Amino acid sequence: MKDQAYNLRQLINSFKENNEKLTIRNSNKGKEDARVITVTSGKGGVGKTNFTINLGIALSNLNKKVTIIDADLGLSNIDVVLGLIPKYTLANVVRGEVNILDIGIKGPSGINIISGGSGIVDLIDLSQDQINNLIKNFLLLNDISDYILIDTGAGLNNSVLSFIEAANEMIIIITPEPTSITDAYAVIKNISNNKRIKLVINRVESSKEGYDVFNKINSATKKFLNIELENLGFIFEDSTVKKSVKEQKPFLIYYPNSIASKGIDLVAYNLLNNSSHIESYSTFKKFINKLFFKL
Repeated sequence: MKDQAYNLRQLINSFKENNEKLTIRNSNKGKEDARVITVTSGKGGVGKTNFTINLGIALSNLNKKVTIIDADLGLSNIDVVLGLIPKYTLANVVRGEVNILDIGIKGPSGINIISGGSGIVDLIDLSQDQINNLIKNFLLLNDISDYILIDTGAGLNNSVLSFIEAANEMIIIITPEPTSITDAYAVIKNISNNKRIKLVINRVESSKEGYDVFNKINSATKKFLNIELENLGFIFEDSTVKKSVKEQKPFLIYYPNSIASKGIDLVAYNLLNNSSHIESYSTFKKFINKLFFKL
């Protein structure tokens, strides 16, 4: 394991010194590593992908460069929500057919979208050469992003857990439904307790309902798991959200004054300014270490 860690550091240094494209992108002095955040949920149908897209747009509106990785296996939910058809996916990068910068699709407000496809499954069993190539590509992605949002699948399959464990920060989307709350608790229970776990309560009818849901699950995690959650914000029930999904248009752009859009803006603001444990933000190189080498 120590040899792998040493090799990874040597590999990263080698890429910086020898890869012309990477060196150019690293030439901006003061450029920090991208902040990596996984967005997940205990069950499907809670609005996770729609939230991720609109959060990315909100961060972009705050002058942040955002990349969203659609890591929901081959379902390509982000593509569907935005009405996009990717020519390439991460699977093509894994096979060495294209560069990761070639597969990005420019989404609304300039957000960069990477479709995972079957490449996410392929991450489980890669050769050393494939790992080296993928690390090189991911480092390129790091240099064009301030925030990297990873939209995982719902539940607890291996690919979801790999991404959750690799990033120090995660956002769990839940709704006031009892099944959503219990499934979210199951996710929290099955991950390491050094994560900075933030909750967003979606589709609430009132602030009181949002606080009640947050306090209920936070009390349980503190009592039984010794984990205190962070309340990142609430997204209110809003008919414009369903309308935007049908139209394949982000509600933050097409309905900027809606109550749901105001909720997203507040979540983005809290993420930038009010999140706790700033010193523990997940940087991209730490993310790579944990994703590929479990360090």
